This record gives sequence, structure tokens and C-alpha cells, in this order.
Amino acid sequence: MPRPAIGTPLVFRWRKWDGSPHWEHECVYLGSDHWGDWLGQRTGSRSFRPGRDLVLDIPSVMLIPADRQDYVLTVNASPAATRVYIDVSWAAGWGEDGLPTAIDMDLDVVRRTDERGVYIDDEDEWEVHRVRYGYPSRVIEALEATAHDLERRVRALEAPFDEATAEHWLARLATVDSEA
Repeated sequence: MPRPAIGTPLVFRWRKWDGSPHWEHECVYLGSDHWGDWLGQRTGSRSFRPGRDLVLDIPSVMLIPADRQDYVLTVNASPAATRVYIDVSWAAGWGEDGLPTAIDMDLDVVRRTDERGVYIDDEDEWEVHRVRYGYPSRVIEALEATAHDLERRVRALEAPFDEATAEHWLARLATVDSEA
């Protein structure tokens, strides 16, 4: 499927395993590299879900990996305390409508700039939802392995979880913003 032109506004739509709506993020398409497709969220963009609506006070970039569908990476610009936030997901990619989409699978890998460092988040939610939504055992095993692998890779600052990759795409977002 052809990708949008750089700078094209998009909405990234998340849903839960049962199809119910989850987060939606106002984004712009930034381009792609060998890691996948990159989206940017400008300062002032909205991220919203039922019962919650946020306006971003710092920019961020998101990666939809080219070769896998089990996570979406978000990197927040400085001085955010949460630098890296990875949503472990299912079926992350481009929907039939040409918009980015994924199923949120609860587990998250986080890298904070404070003493908390790198950790897997929302394991309690994972435990509740795997029963409530009846996640298949193959999905449970695969995504738990994904979360632990991502945690290791984030700790090691492996690309695309490194600073150079993040700064490249945050700079691209700033360039797209200056052209808008």
C-alpha cells in the first residue's frame, strides 16, 4: 500500500482485543527507513480515548516497524521524563482505510530519565485483560517474549531505541513543522 506524502496529517487508531476503541493520536507522516514508518505528534496534538483527552505539550515520534506487528515505539522529546514508551501490540500496521492502526495488548516497555530507568509496565492490566479478553496462549507467550526482548534492547540502547535514531526523526518532525 502506498504511503502518504511527508507531512500528511493522520490519526493513529488503537483498539482493544475485542474491537472496542482505545487511544487515537493526531499525527503527521514523517517518512520511512529500514526500521519502518515514522509518524510525528506535534506540540498541541491531541491524544484521546473514551474518558480521556490530552493535548501534547512536547513533540514525539512513533515507529510502526516494517518487519513485525507486535509493537509501536514512541519517543518523546526532551525534557519529558518518559523518553521511550513502547506499546506491545497485535496487528500494528496500516489499515484498509490507509491509516495506521494496532491492537493495544496492555504491556508496555518504558525508559524514563529518572531513577525508574527501563521497565515493563502494566503487567497487572495484562493479567486482567488476558482473562477478560481470552487471549490465546500463543499470543500470550509471543507477547511476553516480545516485552522482555524489547526491555533488553531498550536497556542496551540498540537502534531504533537509541538516541541518534530518535533525534533524527524528532529533527524531521521539526522540519516538517517549519514547512507547514
